[in-house]
Amino acid sequence: MKTQQQGFIGLHEVQWTAVRAQGAGGQNVNKLASAVHLRFDVRASRLPQAWQQRLLDLGDRRISSQGVVVIKAQQHRTQELNLRAALQRLNELVASVAHEPRVRRATRPTRGSELRRLEGKSRRSRIKSLRSRNAEF
Repeated sequence: MKTQQQGFIGLHEVQWTAVRAQGAGGQNVNKLASAVHLRFDVRASRLPQAWQQRLLDLGDRRISSQGVVVIKAQQHRTQELNLRAALQRLNELVASVAHEPRVRRATRPTRGSELRRLEGKSRRSRIKSLRSRNAEF
C-alpha cells in the first residue's frame, strides 16, 4: 500500500474547508477551526473508470448520491494534522477499491460435506423428537 505522501489522491484534487471541531476540548475548541471537511468528487477525478464505479457502488455513507466523498477529521488539535488524517482516510478508501475482486466460480459441494450436513440435520431431528410427549426411540 502506498504511503500518505505517495497516495492515490493528492491535495490538489480535493476541496477542503476548516470548521470548528465538536466535543470536549475546552476553549480551544470554541475559538479555533481545527477540524477539516474534505470533499472529493469521484466522477470528476482522474481515477480509472473501474475504480470510480467500484467506489460509487460501495454504499459507504461518506459517499453522497452525487458521487462526492465527504470526510470529516477532527481527532487532532491542529488543522494540518487533521488534513493529513482526512487525506490518508480518503486514500485508504480508494485503495480498498483499487484491487479488482476475484470472481467466484460456483463449485459442487463434496460428498463428505453433504454427508456431514445430513448427519447434522438428522442429529438435530432426533434431539427435537425427544422433546415430544411420546418420544419414540
